[in-house]
Amino acid sequence: MVLLGAFLPWIYTGVGSVAGIRGAGLWTMYAAVLGVAGAIIRRRRLAAAHATALAVVAVVLPAWQVVHLLSLVGFVGWMPGPGLVLTLGGGVLAATAARSLWVEADAAAPGRSV
Repeated sequence: MVLLGAFLPWIYTGVGSVAGIRGAGLWTMYAAVLGVAGAIIRRRRLAAAHATALAVVAVVLPAWQVVHLLSLVGFVGWMPGPGLVLTLGGGVLAATAARSLWVEADAAAPGRSV
């Protein structure tokens, strides 16, 4: 979701759309590639770290983009595009996956009493 959202329009204006890859979407694309790499790792803690990095970038950057636009022009003249929504949603899903991976990694740690 995050990788696809990086290439889609993040902002629609009266003049046209702005693709995410022209700004913060480039960083979310890098984080999504890191997340894909984390998905094929067998070590839970390392995969959880990758998912956490993806979640932080994919949630913070779209939120910053919206706050920045609101501070510049308010709600007039723009609306969020599908790329912004997909990236933010993918970040929330990555955060959920990261939390699950951290819980599993802690439960599987040697010497832990359950």
